[in-house]
Amino acid sequence: MIDDRMWHMMQKRLGYTDEEFKLFRTNKRNEHVISKAEQLLQTRFIVEVIESQGCNSRHKVGDRFYLDGHGNITKSDNPDKICIFALRALSGLVFASLELIYAGIDPNEMCFRSVGCLDVGIKCDGWGKIIMRLSSEKHETTQAR
Repeated sequence: MIDDRMWHMMQKRLGYTDEEFKLFRTNKRNEHVISKAEQLLQTRFIVEVIESQGCNSRHKVGDRFYLDGHGNITKSDNPDKICIFALRALSGLVFASLELIYAGIDPNEMCFRSVGCLDVGIKCDGWGKIIMRLSSEKHETTQAR
């Protein structure tokens, strides 16, 4: 059961009017997702480049990108630039990982956790190609953003 303080915090965070928030609260799925808030705050997703050839953004093997438990890129933990095509490829994995968390399953148990950027590489008339693997870890945080 979500207490009124948490509901109020969510309304404020999402910027919903009272009417919009009433609609939001009628969807039981939202209560379930909000009940996972503490777990999400303590989760960090790690994206590691495991293959790289000809990457114009200069991502190389061993590079890591970090996302918080809600799937947001955190400025302080990441390189100055991350290729948009790499990020697009990751969105499905992050979405699936969140769904697993909502279902009470460790996202590291996902069978297929690797994806490639959208560039097809030099052998297929592209420029470069990187392959990334997603994992998650428990990560202490001091505040919700």
